[in-house]
Amino acid sequence: MIALVWPGPGGRHRPLAVAPPDPAPGELLVAVELATVCGSDLHTVAGRRPGPAPGVLGHEVVGRVVRLGPDAVTDVRGRRVAAGDRVAIGIYAACGTCARCRRGLPHKCARLFKYGHAALADAGPLSGGYASHVLVRAGTPLAVVPPDLPAALAAPLGCATATAVAVAGAAGDVAGRDVTVCGAGLLGVLATAMLAGRGASVTVLDPDPGRRATALRAGARHAAGPDEEVPPADACLELSGAADAVRRAPARTATGGTIVLAGTVSPGVALDWSAQDVVRGLLTVRGVHNYTPADLAGAVAWAESARLPVSDVLGTVHPLTDLDAALGEAAGTTALRVGVRPLEK
Repeated sequence: MIALVWPGPGGRHRPLAVAPPDPAPGELLVAVELATVCGSDLHTVAGRRPGPAPGVLGHEVVGRVVRLGPDAVTDVRGRRVAAGDRVAIGIYAACGTCARCRRGLPHKCARLFKYGHAALADAGPLSGGYASHVLVRAGTPLAVVPPDLPAALAAPLGCATATAVAVAGAAGDVAGRDVTVCGAGLLGVLATAMLAGRGASVTVLDPDPGRRATALRAGARHAAGPDEEVPPADACLELSGAADAVRRAPARTATGGTIVLAGTVSPGVALDWSAQDVVRGLLTVRGVHNYTPADLAGAVAWAESARLPVSDVLGTVHPLTDLDAALGEAAGTTALRVGVRPLEK
């Protein structure tokens, strides 16, 4: 087994040989089939997002269970997990007992562990997706996925797709209503497809023509550049992280509408809205960060029925040993995801 260790911003990953672990109660050892590069990893390696180093990055993973600990594990849809099952791994592990977990917020657990965001010394080498295997901790939401679901769609289930379910839910009842989605990365395209499937008329704003075309294929009614003036919508979803899009969200939201902020997860974007715009506009503002196990269950159900074209999601797939090349390509490509696949079987 190997893991690729990130030394910190500006450094190159190095391979680390890993002895096979014995899973503890509630744990699973999963052989990685495919990991996809999330934008948060690009922010981390560039130094724009704090990340403990050295560590093993990567958190969008699909793979097969090769070993289980002594306790039974069930997935987010209540299925008992067995060796040989193909699973999508959630991005966090929660304790299940703290005040936040008891409130139904396990994704904000007081003792939260996040895959691909932990120091090597604390979490060990099989704690991120850029490895041949991941040691899945107790308290991790995971989903058994069918063998015919393409890996390009299965790997992001535990990050982008489940977050898109949470985002779409935060927008409320959108049937017959106008929704503006800022950003046509994978999160924006998935949210667009989900909202359009619920009867919303979706306008997508993104600077890249190729991504705008993908959004249209996903169900958007209209797609335009980020500076285009669009009528205020019943819901405005800011999924790009662009400061200007955050600032313009109130003006893009109709009276009584909802603003959903989910794209800004790094420091640096300040809210400079006028409070009276929110008060007089009767606006609801919702922040979305990560998701609940129920959202992951919804993501799997949606992916099994929707089946976006793989060509719209995944670009190049690199061998794990070429991880730095994969990250470099992901930082400069308009593809929604770049993949990493271990050579070890």
